[in-house]
Amino acid sequence: MQILENEPMNKHTSFKVGGPARFFVKAESVDDLKEALAMAREKGLPHFILGNGTNLLVSDKGYEGVVITLAGEFSEIADMGKGAFKAGAAVPLGRFARTALKQGYAGIHKLAGIPGTLGGAIYMNAGAYGQEIGTHCTQVVTLDEAGNIRERSASECAFGYRQSIFQKSGAGGAQAETILSATFLLESANTACESQEQTVARLEAELQECMAKRKATQPLNMPNAGSTFKRMERGSADMPQQVAPGYYIEQAGLKGLRIGGAEVSTLHANFIVNAGGATAKDILDLSDYVKAAVAKKFGIELQREIIMLGEF
Repeated sequence: MQILENEPMNKHTSFKVGGPARFFVKAESVDDLKEALAMAREKGLPHFILGNGTNLLVSDKGYEGVVITLAGEFSEIADMGKGAFKAGAAVPLGRFARTALKQGYAGIHKLAGIPGTLGGAIYMNAGAYGQEIGTHCTQVVTLDEAGNIRERSASECAFGYRQSIFQKSGAGGAQAETILSATFLLESANTACESQEQTVARLEAELQECMAKRKATQPLNMPNAGSTFKRMERGSADMPQQVAPGYYIEQAGLKGLRIGGAEVSTLHANFIVNAGGATAKDILDLSDYVKAAVAKKFGIELQREIIMLGEF
């Protein structure tokens, strides 16, 4: 188990900002993870489980706690046959989606462009292009604060739009359960009139179409953390409708607005990017300004999708 002190978090987040973590631990096994959690308890510090840092804003002051990143055995994928897969929390979501796709299974293949890990995807119930990771999840294995392994059914995970039961957190970002792995049951995309090779080619074409859309509409060449604000539910219970925050941000005339080195993307209004030399405070201040401006103009309260870590 690797332990670093005062590790700069700008090296571990897609925003490329953030001060040092008091301790930064790389855990490659359940025993390593238990040891890291025990260290946090002994020192009276909170802990945070880090995936790829692609949906995270860390304070410029850093994080006075233990950041734990998973590797080793948490990076494995098991094909259990007939569409059943088990993947560790550290598996890149894109790698898992492509593994299933190559076997001719659909349901998560359009998520391959999301740059996070499986654990982070389960935590946030990540989704894109009409697919969500929780839809085909059958079980999530976790480690609770007492050191016990828990197996949660899909219903226990309470998946919703960018929500799961795992988002319950204590002060300072301490997490009640650590996601170790998840099991999925995916549907075969094979049809009677095509071969396995044709099925895989069709799914790959669908994936490439999504990747092309992502590249054309999102500022992938600049440091960012994906969508800044969640889509909003509008309409009635019988006819719910999701409304994109980017529309309201753009209509408020905020595209290209800058505070320090942070900028509302000129390509996609629901992305805040590090345009060069941004601080975490720049990004937070800009998101606060956007929230206030949209609320004033449209009476709509935007909700951040990005996770905040540390004191701001």
